[in-house]
Amino acid sequence: MLNFIYYPVSAILWVWHKVFGFILGPDNGIAWALSVVFLVFTLRAVLYKPFVKQVRTTRQMQELQPQIKALQKKYSGDRQRQAVEMQKLQKEHGFNPIMGCLPVLAQAPVFIGLFHVLRSFNRTGTGMGQLGMSAEDNLNTPNYVFSATDVQSFLDARLFGAPISAAITTPVAQLQAYVTENVPELPSRLNIILVAAPLMIIASIATHFNSRASVARQSEAAAANPQSAIMNKLALYVFPLGVLVGGPFLPIAILLYWVSNNIWTYGQQHLVFRKIDAEEEAKKQEAITRRNDNAPKPGARPDPSKKKGSPAALKTADSADDDGDAPEVSLKKPQPKPSGSGGGSTSKPKQNRPQSNRGNSPKRNKRR
Repeated sequence: MLNFIYYPVSAILWVWHKVFGFILGPDNGIAWALSVVFLVFTLRAVLYKPFVKQVRTTRQMQELQPQIKALQKKYSGDRQRQAVEMQKLQKEHGFNPIMGCLPVLAQAPVFIGLFHVLRSFNRTGTGMGQLGMSAEDNLNTPNYVFSATDVQSFLDARLFGAPISAAITTPVAQLQAYVTENVPELPSRLNIILVAAPLMIIASIATHFNSRASVARQSEAAAANPQSAIMNKLALYVFPLGVLVGGPFLPIAILLYWVSNNIWTYGQQHLVFRKIDAEEEAKKQEAITRRNDNAPKPGARPDPSKKKGSPAALKTADSADDDGDAPEVSLKKPQPKPSGSGGGSTSKPKQNRPQSNRGNSPKRNKRR
């Protein structure tokens, strides 16, 4: 049913096994382990750009929180109108919530596909999803793009004495499938524990530190959100504990997947966060430089030509349009011309004094 996932995953694993098998030998356990690790690296390299988009989307979501809260408060009684306004706000700022989930959603099918392909190397079990084959039939049955020869190579491979598709809780009946002509000994449960237990601990610690780095990048408003606080607690403590609890039921190769995925995530987070922080700091410095360039120097008067609508600005614009041919227009008030012929003396302008209303004085009327 999910062959569209199983075949691509097995094909990538097959390619990397051919590369490392050519160097170390096809039956080498380290070659198979490196094939799993580089399967993870291949996937994460493809998802690098979506991861950067996810980080930018998260930053943008934090910046839009005040506006989102305002819309939620304004349309608290109208859910439909609130959803419409939210979509408008997201469209206006180019915000796409789906892009923030893409890296996580894309890794889930790969995890499922790898788990199924690894289990399909040993189909002797009778549990859920198992075919109950005999050891001989299993050895001669291809596994998706892997031939029967590749299946035998996988069953012969040992990583420090443990088959990489075996788990701590694998029944003894299934461990019999790893007994072949090349490796006639039954895998030791102790060897499986000695390989799987350190991987479980490393995966748990790496999960905690990755979650810790993500939580540290949250804004104060986002961290104060009750739902975010619950998710942070789950990511910091419950998920790492889940690796320790579920680890004994997972094949060694899946634990390798988990460890390598967390190592890649830790390095990628710091690289991307540093890059985005540098970009934001450069934008801030550019804005400060632009503001300082436009600001007048201490003690200097502002340049009137930079003000819109000022006479100097209008005069500059007019002279630029006429290429300097238009006559200059003086904005000063005209001075009064001198009167009279002699001596070059100037007469003072007459001042209009208010005439006294002597004829209508009440005292004068009384005397009369």
